[in-house]
Amino acid sequence: MKAQPHARWTPEQVLALGRSYQGAAVLAAAADLDVFTRLSAGAKTARQLARTLQCDSRGLTVLLNALTALGLAEKSGERYALSPGVKGLLTTESDQSVLAMAQHQANCLRRWAQLAGVIKSGRPAKRVPSVRGEARDQEAFIGAMDNVSAPNAARVIRAVSRVRFRHLLDLGGASGTWTIAFLRAHPDCQATLFDLPEVIPLARRRLRAAHLRARVKLAAGNFMTDPLPSGSDFAWVSAIVHQNSRAQNRLLFTKVFRALAPGGHIAIRDVLMDETHTQPVAGALFAVNMLVATEGGGTFTFDELREDLQHAGFTGAAVLRQDEGMNSVIVATRAAGATP
Repeated sequence: MKAQPHARWTPEQVLALGRSYQGAAVLAAAADLDVFTRLSAGAKTARQLARTLQCDSRGLTVLLNALTALGLAEKSGERYALSPGVKGLLTTESDQSVLAMAQHQANCLRRWAQLAGVIKSGRPAKRVPSVRGEARDQEAFIGAMDNVSAPNAARVIRAVSRVRFRHLLDLGGASGTWTIAFLRAHPDCQATLFDLPEVIPLARRRLRAAHLRARVKLAAGNFMTDPLPSGSDFAWVSAIVHQNSRAQNRLLFTKVFRALAPGGHIAIRDVLMDETHTQPVAGALFAVNMLVATEGGGTFTFDELREDLQHAGFTGAAVLRQDEGMNSVIVATRAAGATP
């Protein structure tokens, strides 16, 4: 959405903005500790929950009171319970859960707290694992990508329905959210999902659960350093380019170009900025997220991405879908006979 200009900022508005991290920090701590899942079985006292979670009773009491004040929990006497609707959103049992994204945002919050130092040094923030540990943080990141992608996948895929293909290369395909959506929309197609070795087991489980495992080749590797699987005629590059500098994206696009069959297409799903790099607001803020998290990542304009695609040999870049968030889509073609 567009920023709403202030005729004049007041002290109250400035200070309210400065305090806006507080609710986020409470949610982040509760998500990291998995308080919501533990309360989903029924009301508990802070002391009971502290024993289960192996937490300090005083600290957990303060957190539970804050969750109650924010409307995420309810308190009756000394017992706390989840507010209506919270179980479906923030517990591990629900198909509608966004708990993984809340946990991922907790990791983002730890990096954002170092923003001034990042700007002084020009280096990303120090990565500080959650109380759950690095492996669980990685799982949360993969789960978070599904949390935000799955609800939008069908309508985003409709935007690229004009692209004809037989074999999809899902680059950095995570646990298979987009591969599953594409194969359901194109029942005659096959796919290769390429991601880091530790991610492949997560994809294998989800593809089996979706009864699509037989149509997917799983390939492990790092798309920036390892060769990409060949034989595909459509490459889906989803929420990747923002992690890279433009130089890194040019290298990646060149690798994709070489892996694709002649006449194949590349589609990029990501944030798309205006020429000022200030709109959409979510994109400008996401650039800060990349500043604290990566060496050179950011958010880009269509012209910047088109230039980088052309540098790799792609032609005919066009915007197929544009929105305020991560679901803009650009497509370009690997013309037969073209070279990078």
